Amino acid sequence: MSKEQNHRIQNSIKVKLIETGERDRMRQNLQLKLIECGWTNQVSAQCREIIKNRGVENVSLDELVEELIPKSQSLVPNQVKKELLESIRSFLSKQYECDI
Repeated sequence: MSKEQNHRIQNSIKVKLIETGERDRMRQNLQLKLIECGWTNQVSAQCREIIKNRGVENVSLDELVEELIPKSQSLVPNQVKKELLESIRSFLSKQYECDI
C-alpha cells in the first residue's frame, strides 16, 4: 500500500470517527481511564519536576512538551492501550463490516 493510499484511508477513518461522534466518546473514555490509573498525576508530577529542576524562567512550553511526550506515552498502562485499540477495531469492524 502506498503512502498516499494509507493517508486516504486514515483520513476516511478519521472523518467517520468524527461524524459518528465515536472519536469524542473514545477520547472521553480514554481521559477517564488515564485519570483512574493515575497517569495524569504522574505526568503532572513530571512536569513540576522539570520546571523545578530548570527553573520556570528557563523552560518554554515547547521544550516541556517535547520532553514530556515520550515519557508520558511510556507511562500509559498496556491495559489502557489494549482497550483503546479494541474500541477502534470494534468501530472499524462495524463501520466497514470486516474482520480486523
